[in-house]
Amino acid sequence: MNIIKLLKIDPFLLTLIIVVITATILPCEGDTKRFFETLTTIAIALLFFMHGAKLSFNAIIDGIKNWKLHLVIFVTTFIVFPILGSTLQIFVPTLLSNDLYLGFIYLCTLPATVQSAIAFTSIARGNIAAAICSASASTLLGVFVTPILIGIFMHTQSNGALDISDAIYSIMIKLMLPFVIGHLSRPLIGKWIDKYRKVINQTDRLSILLVVYVAFSSAVINGIWQQIDLISFITIIFFSLLLLTIVLLITTYSARLLGFNKQDEITIVFCGSKKSLASGIPMASIIFPISVTGIMVLPLMIFHQIQLMVCALLAAHYAKRRD
Repeated sequence: MNIIKLLKIDPFLLTLIIVVITATILPCEGDTKRFFETLTTIAIALLFFMHGAKLSFNAIIDGIKNWKLHLVIFVTTFIVFPILGSTLQIFVPTLLSNDLYLGFIYLCTLPATVQSAIAFTSIARGNIAAAICSASASTLLGVFVTPILIGIFMHTQSNGALDISDAIYSIMIKLMLPFVIGHLSRPLIGKWIDKYRKVINQTDRLSILLVVYVAFSSAVINGIWQQIDLISFITIIFFSLLLLTIVLLITTYSARLLGFNKQDEITIVFCGSKKSLASGIPMASIIFPISVTGIMVLPLMIFHQIQLMVCALLAAHYAKRRD
């Protein structure tokens, strides 16, 4: 455990690795697979219902006041990131396979993460209220924007096999509808949600683990480990570090050039540089065929751990400077 803390390894990532190993050894097939797919659909709907219920209307109203800050974050999340991801095409097929490149495109189109963005903003003593609003709004926008960005940046590479209109419809029904119902239910269940937030967060993670198990079961059956070797993992780590470094530099110096104070700069840095595992894995299971979902989320899983490790160090640096 001390080594895990020293290296700042997310314990949830270790759980994900165990699930991937389990799917490799014991992939679900036949009736078992259909059972898990049904269970996963229910779990994802519950996940986004809880996301909607956790979002306070007051946080939305307060956040609107600081619209310039949110605009910078959203531009970074939904414009800068995808453009950077698309430039990786120059490394196909010399350093990146086409499948991994598409996985990076998917990663770059995702919304920002909520929990870690807020946590790091808090540690670094940034504008926490703005972080809450921005991260929550990013998740909400991602339901609409991510499929559209995938259509723009990925459609030509997928040879038209990806039907974006169907993807948007599925997301609206399976993700957006539960989200809206959850938010409308907040006056009734809001206190209960806030009281048991830690338990609900564990439910969120269980949903992700289910999706990963089903996705990698199918990926294993389709030969993912014949496509991914040690060199591929090192390549994913390298390009993840490269993307994160560039975005951290862009968010930091953009905030300073635009005249934001230090608290707002911290919020821009930590909200603009994050990509959501919690939203990304469920959305991938809806957008992509189950046979390719495993390889699509692999760059996301690795990027997620790298962003936690790097931003934990950066948050501590910000906190010391403010002391």
